[in-house]
Amino acid sequence: MKLKETLLSTPPINGNGFAHTKQKKTIDEMQLIDTIGDEHIATSFDTPMRADAFLMSDETKIAAIEKHFAEIMNILGLDLNDDSLRGTPHRVAKMYVKEVFSGLNPKNKPDVKLFDNKYKYNEMLVEKDITFYSNCEHHFVPIIGKAHIAYVANGKVIGLSKLNRIVQYFAKRPQVQERLTVQIAEELKRVLQSEDVAVVIDAVHLCVSSRGVQDVNSSTVTAAYHGKFQNEATRAEFLKYVGK
Repeated sequence: MKLKETLLSTPPINGNGFAHTKQKKTIDEMQLIDTIGDEHIATSFDTPMRADAFLMSDETKIAAIEKHFAEIMNILGLDLNDDSLRGTPHRVAKMYVKEVFSGLNPKNKPDVKLFDNKYKYNEMLVEKDITFYSNCEHHFVPIIGKAHIAYVANGKVIGLSKLNRIVQYFAKRPQVQERLTVQIAEELKRVLQSEDVAVVIDAVHLCVSSRGVQDVNSSTVTAAYHGKFQNEATRAEFLKYVGK
């Protein structure tokens, strides 16, 4: 699919590479934009995606992002003829598509296989301190955190590495922490064929520590408890294991 055929649903681009808008944003609209970013608002369980999000190949996306990121750098006054900066637009574009936002593409979703629970292990299994790097969808700056997950087997078990891969898949996209927590929990319930799932995420948001209030000491904790983990004693046992 050619690039020009995949951008029909986006605002038209003028000669400078910017999207035309019918009118300037009002003061109220700008205040709403700032409020959404500062108040950490999420609008949906699913990551907001256009229907044509995957019509472009990765290579086409990288080429388009490279072009537009070069323009951003030009606007900022950076000299792209400098040896250190010349390759930055391509590096950023490749990083966005192949690495930090690779979780947007369903083809990168982990292929999870279950195994018979031959050990007849029927207590909770906890995988804690899963380090992840995500990006705040409001400012596109990093979210750095740890995920703690647990489940009780329903006749089947999952390879431990797949638990980590599920976390990484949903983290590698523009995110809101509340949504990330729910997406991981729902996917675990689906692949494990069990309601008995718990997820706790503790993360630092650079949109809080590196800008805005610049609070470098706070972190954000979110949780999702399902099935047996809605029982207070079971939940307390899980939290004891993960040090919460």
